[in-house]
Amino acid sequence: MRALTVVSVGMLISIGCAGAVAQDGGSSGAAGAIAEFPDFRRIVQEAKERVFPAVVYIRVVSENTESGKRELMESSGSGVIVSDEGHVLTNWHVVEKAQRVRCLLSDGRHAEAEVLGTDKDTDLAVIKLKMGEGFGAIPTAELGDSEILREGDFVMSMGAPWGLDRSVAIGIVSSTKRYLDGVSEYSLWIQTDAAINPGNSGGPLVNTAGEIVGINTRGSAGSADGLGFSVPTSTVRVVMPQLMEAGRVTWSWTGLQLQALSDFNRDMYFPYEDGVIVAETDPESPAREAGFLARDRIVKIGGESVTAARVNDLPGIRKRLGLLAKGEVTEVEVVRGGERVVLELVPREKGEVEGRELALKRWDFTVKAINQFENPDLYFYRKEGVFVYGVTWPGNAATAGLARGDILLKIDGEDVGSIEDVQSLHEKLVADVEAKHRVVLSVMRRGLLRQVVLDYRRDHEKE
Repeated sequence: MRALTVVSVGMLISIGCAGAVAQDGGSSGAAGAIAEFPDFRRIVQEAKERVFPAVVYIRVVSENTESGKRELMESSGSGVIVSDEGHVLTNWHVVEKAQRVRCLLSDGRHAEAEVLGTDKDTDLAVIKLKMGEGFGAIPTAELGDSEILREGDFVMSMGAPWGLDRSVAIGIVSSTKRYLDGVSEYSLWIQTDAAINPGNSGGPLVNTAGEIVGINTRGSAGSADGLGFSVPTSTVRVVMPQLMEAGRVTWSWTGLQLQALSDFNRDMYFPYEDGVIVAETDPESPAREAGFLARDRIVKIGGESVTAARVNDLPGIRKRLGLLAKGEVTEVEVVRGGERVVLELVPREKGEVEGRELALKRWDFTVKAINQFENPDLYFYRKEGVFVYGVTWPGNAATAGLARGDILLKIDGEDVGSIEDVQSLHEKLVADVEAKHRVVLSVMRRGLLRQVVLDYRRDHEKE
């Protein structure tokens, strides 16, 4: 394998300056500088050719029930082939709720793909090309080390922006460890000004050595320009094997809400040199059962020291907690009131972070399972159950006054606690509309109980 030079802004400026001096009269120093640095265009072309053939264009038909009925929607994204067996890295949001996935390769070949695994928490997914007999060899790309990136390094963003098949854009690394509040639970982001637009999602971010250093995920929003974000390969290497083997990442859940020692945005500062602050613990969580208290300062997890001096340090600690052995005791040392206390933490499996959905024909609304991570406001009222996810307008549910977010408690006097309960009762009640076309629903809305009479004699889909 040939060694390729990783180029930074400083090197490119040196190349440009050397060229200018030579044109102005030819100095021996300038000539030496030109000979010292390789041709930047050649470096970029060689790096591109190592990855670009492995970029795939992805078309997805997915299911959506947010409007109150089941709808199939078509969207597009990008991916990159990382194995000879046809494994393709992409984003969770590209293949979310996919019913069909088709991939177009760089040489014009196309193939259906199977979704092997997804992880919403890191927005990563692995799909696998269905390559029949005689499909032939496929191009692949290699994962590089995102940890050695520096601000100013040149990178290329590859993918299918706005559905325009394959494209490549060049820019620099603006930040190697960008913290984004609300979407940096387990991982920081690589920020770049290389163009990342809708459709680029799932495509590779490539360094000048021709290695994948990130998976493009988030582009500019609103009037912002030159702001793109990629999941670093340091996170990909943790997540991808689990997606390929188990179909999901089995994160451990502790219920610890953490805060950095220095938080400029919130104007909160703690006068300590090490550790991370416990801001709060989730109800009925392993952390609360272990006895953690707000303002405890965690200094060691499993015997290893931890420190979150700034918010950028929080994802690394959350990742460490998320990878703890489930069901086993981990000793956590905290400082409380000037004294060191050792607490025994027993993490549980985090499980699903999004509830299942179901469309209810003729009733004209959809339901979704309550999930503590996705719907904490509803979980406060009911730990298990279903809620109204979407209401069709015009429709029978809308006419009856049913609203999005209503927690469904009973159907015709029978308790419902799961999607399966709702599905069974719905199928039984709509089987003979002529004999029965009214049902009483008991719901909870913002903590208050109410009864809703749903008349479903009208078939709005046929009108």
